Order: sequence, then structure tokens, then C-alpha cells
Amino acid sequence: MNRRWLLVALLAAPALVGGSARGQQTPPREPHAYRTDHYRAPTPRTLRGARVVSTSQAAALWKQGEAVFVDVLPRPPRPVDLPAGTIWRDRPRFDIPGSIWLPDTGYGALAPSMQAYFAAGLRKATHRDRDKPVVIYCLRDCWMSWNAAKRALAMHYTHVIWYPDGTDGWADAGLPLKRKRPEPRPQE
Repeated sequence: MNRRWLLVALLAAPALVGGSARGQQTPPREPHAYRTDHYRAPTPRTLRGARVVSTSQAAALWKQGEAVFVDVLPRPPRPVDLPAGTIWRDRPRFDIPGSIWLPDTGYGALAPSMQAYFAAGLRKATHRDRDKPVVIYCLRDCWMSWNAAKRALAMHYTHVIWYPDGTDGWADAGLPLKRKRPEPRPQE
């Protein structure tokens, strides 16, 4: 009888380690390039060159007030089939208090104007200090923050911190959120 349980345990062990026994997916491996599609999907656990933080670690950084927090959640576009003359209001965004919101800067490929917008936003938020800790986030299972953090590293920011659980993890922990407007773009 004990050998049967041992055999069952040995057969189940790989599934438990991979997470599939509980219906969880194994996180994907870190790609070399930016993610360019299916942005709302499980993200890797790592980002080469960046520090990855949990909600409690992000909260500690926030309380210390030493890091800049950058939200990169995309701004929802105006529906294309909305009748002319209809008033449309953006859905409100609630993010980590004190953050700067640079929407649409986490896509895998950015137009030159959006790349410039992201660069200008980071310069403004860090007061041109590329050594300032920068915490980049979006939502849980959102490649936008991974891409934006990778982009900040490519721009030679030396202390990039990726917070993969974003405002979902923040809200789940009961931490405060504040309504935020995005940083204006040059054409706005």
C-alpha cells in the first residue's frame, strides 16, 4: 500500500512543480525581443537587467518615496462605431498615488512620437537622473509593463524595477489607489 502512494506521489510531483495540478500555467520564458501581440497573457518571472518586485516590495519602495512609479496601461480608444456627436468619456484610471501615467508606451513597437513621449516622461519623472529607481507597472499578466521596463533599460536607465502585478496586486493588498489623468502628449 505504501509503495502505491509513493508511486502516485512521484507521478504527481512534476505536475505540482509546473503548476498544472492547480490549473496554473508555467510562466513563459523571457524573450529576447519586445512582445508585439497578445499583451494580456502570463508574463515571465524575470526581466534581464531589471529588478522584479512583489507587491510588498513595491509598497515598501512607495512608502520610502525614493522611487518614481510609472504606469503604462494603454488608454482605451474612442469606439470606432460611436455615432458622430456622441459624447464619449475615457474610463477612469486608478493607479498608485504619485505615479506618472504614460499610456500606450508598452507596445512592442512604438511610433517615433510615442518613443519620444516615453523618453520625455521618464526624463521629467526622474529629473533627468538615469540612476533614479523607476518602478514600471500596468496590470497583472500584462506585457505592456514588461516591454516598457525593457525599453527603459535600453534607454540606459540603471535602476529599472518591474512590478508585474501592477494595480491588480496593489488593489488586492488593500493599498490605496488614486484617480489619474495621463501625461499630456505633445499633440494633446
